[in-house]
Amino acid sequence: MAFSKGISNLERAGDEARKIAKRTRKIANDAAGRNLNIAEIRLSGQMAATIFHDALAAFARLDTVEAARIMREDEAIDEEYRAFVRKLPTYMAENPRVISSALDYVSIASAIERIGDHAKNLAELVIYVVKGKDVRHVSRAQLEREALDG
Repeated sequence: MAFSKGISNLERAGDEARKIAKRTRKIANDAAGRNLNIAEIRLSGQMAATIFHDALAAFARLDTVEAARIMREDEAIDEEYRAFVRKLPTYMAENPRVISSALDYVSIASAIERIGDHAKNLAELVIYVVKGKDVRHVSRAQLEREALDG
């Protein structure tokens, strides 16, 4: 059952990647939108790609230590997403011509955040398969104990 859920997370992450590609093509045709400062999106995109790759490796190796690290790193992606969403209204107020592209960037940032969530879900499944423990709703300290204890 856990492997079936893992495959579902892979498919959903692929759907999010398709959404990113679609929105990126749309923004590429909007000169005003290309000038937005989107450092948070770039950083979170790189982070999400890395932890998703690492989650696949942890899933293949059933590596609970790596799974715990991935779950911690997803929190950093979530924070980058929140930072981007907080500053976006300022950009839109300063230059109303970027509103359409800014909304596309929100969609992209949301998709990146969801890819991070799917990586975290894969990591949770690794711990479940190896340890038999559901860690979806546990504290960070308890997560560390579950992942690292034998």
